[in-house]
Amino acid sequence: MPDILARTLAAISPVDGTLRKKAKVHLDNLTKPRGSLGRLEEEAVRLFCIAGGERPAVDPARIHTFAGDHGVTAEGVSPFPSEVTRQMVANFLAGGAGVNVLARTAGVQLVVVDAGCAGGDFAVHPSLVSAKVMPGTHNLAKGPAMSVAQCQAAVEVGIGLANAAAADGVRCLGMGEMGIGNTTPSTALCCAYLGFTPLEIAGPGAGLDPAGVRKKAEVVRQALWANDAAVSGGDALDILAALGGLEIAGLTGLALGAAANRMPLVVDGFISTAAYVAAWKMHQDVADYAFFSHASAEPGHMRVMEALGAKPLLHLDMRLGEGTGAAMAIFVLRCAAAIFNEMATFEKAGVSGRK
Repeated sequence: MPDILARTLAAISPVDGTLRKKAKVHLDNLTKPRGSLGRLEEEAVRLFCIAGGERPAVDPARIHTFAGDHGVTAEGVSPFPSEVTRQMVANFLAGGAGVNVLARTAGVQLVVVDAGCAGGDFAVHPSLVSAKVMPGTHNLAKGPAMSVAQCQAAVEVGIGLANAAAADGVRCLGMGEMGIGNTTPSTALCCAYLGFTPLEIAGPGAGLDPAGVRKKAEVVRQALWANDAAVSGGDALDILAALGGLEIAGLTGLALGAAANRMPLVVDGFISTAAYVAAWKMHQDVADYAFFSHASAEPGHMRVMEALGAKPLLHLDMRLGEGTGAAMAIFVLRCAAAIFNEMATFEKAGVSGRK
């Protein structure tokens, strides 16, 4: 295990759970019936614990949208050609994608990361991080998607970006991704890590019909068989290398880095959740820092949420990825922090409390 990854894992620790009582006392003294702001209060408590008992904060916030291509598209698992990955990166950089619009609306910075797009380097752009480990993964249905060394390198890209964000004063990180075919490795990872069968969680992704979903499930089954040595006998990093994607590995590193820097982490949809699961398998205290943005319309996502005991913040039937859900959920967390920090207490407002 490289020094960067080892140091990051060693730096992750759980939040101080004893702070929950202090946070609850504060919230119960605000000018409202106890618990009347529901999930906002729950998330405010978690933000307070992450902040170590200081004022909770999520601003400034930054979403990293990692992009990478996938050799498994040769199996016909997506209705879109692989070239769309590169075209969408150009769209991100031009400001025209869904995540651009929602990040602007929410007042969140967006950084695009080329972790493994096919083709050469993109032109220099202020919102682009060029960190290509390799120009796309191998076909995971035939063997490992990448070597362990390549996977480690991609994970370390994410760790480095989390560290850089913390150094810049960023208080909250969001996860996003782009990669044609990447619901297939995400399905395979969730099967390997959480014990699902491919048919339980395979979904339409970018728009497969029912026959296409069955074919995808069969491709995932083949991938699990072809990489049985890693799946049955490897550690979390071995599994990620065998079945993952470069953008997924980068997001895994971002999650680890966020936890090591004690920063709230907003996990986007199904693919980002698969990356989170990889990070969680490497260090389970990552869970203390993770907020799940939305319940994806990708059918397997809520099964994974149930397995993790997680509660998404939003239910809007979204399944775009890119970090779109993260942008909106960061706004929700901003509201939770503001409630905690800015609402008056009964005493300060001169309002009678409970009898």
